[in-house]
Amino acid sequence: MITLCGFALSNYYNVVKMALLEKGAPFTEEMVKPRSSDPAVLAISPLGKVPFIKTAQGGMCESQAILEYVEAAYPQPALFPSDAFAAGKVRELMMYIDLHLELVARELYGQAFFGGTVSDDTKARVQKTLQRNIAGVKHLLKLSPYATGDEFSMADVVAFNNLPLVGMATRAVYGEDMLSAAGIDYKPYIKRIGERPSAQKVVADRKASGSV
Repeated sequence: MITLCGFALSNYYNVVKMALLEKGAPFTEEMVKPRSSDPAVLAISPLGKVPFIKTAQGGMCESQAILEYVEAAYPQPALFPSDAFAAGKVRELMMYIDLHLELVARELYGQAFFGGTVSDDTKARVQKTLQRNIAGVKHLLKLSPYATGDEFSMADVVAFNNLPLVGMATRAVYGEDMLSAAGIDYKPYIKRIGERPSAQKVVADRKASGSV
C-alpha cells in the first residue's frame, strides 16, 4: 500500500491524491509539513519537499515522478493514452502547467493567499512572464471537454488542481484573472471536472483542513 505524505493545502499533494483516487489505488495519508528537517523525511525527499510517497519498495518524491509510478503500478483505468504521441502531448501539457504557469504564479502566493507582500519588481516580472506563457498554453489546452481533448487524462488531474490557483493569485495581485483575461474559459471546465468523485474528495478534504 502507498502512504501519501504531505498536507491538504499543497496543490501538488492534491494532484497525486486525485490520481490515486481516480485509479482506485489503496493508500493512506500521513501529515508532513514542507521543508522538514526530519532525517526520515530527508531520506526520501532530500529537499524536504512534499508530496512524497512511501511504498513497500521504498520512498519517492517529486509529483510528476510519482504520477508516472502510479500509472505504471495501477495501469487501469489508464490516465495516459495508449498512443505514444497522444501520451506525449498529455505529458507536455502537464509540464507546461507545472513549470510555466503554476511555478511562475507561485511567486505571488505570499501576497495572494497568506497576507504577505510581493515587491513591485517581482509583480512586474511575473506578470510579463505569465502573459507570454498563458498565450502559449492556449495552443495546448483544449478543454473540449478535457484538457487535451476527448479523454480524461493525467493532464486533467494537474489542470484541475493548478489552473484555479493561477487565476485566483493573479486576480488578487493584479485585479484580474489573467487566464480569463487571455480568453481561456477554464471555469466551466473546472466545474465539470469538479463533479468527479476524486475531485470532490480532494476539495472536501482541503476545505476540512482549513485551506482555501
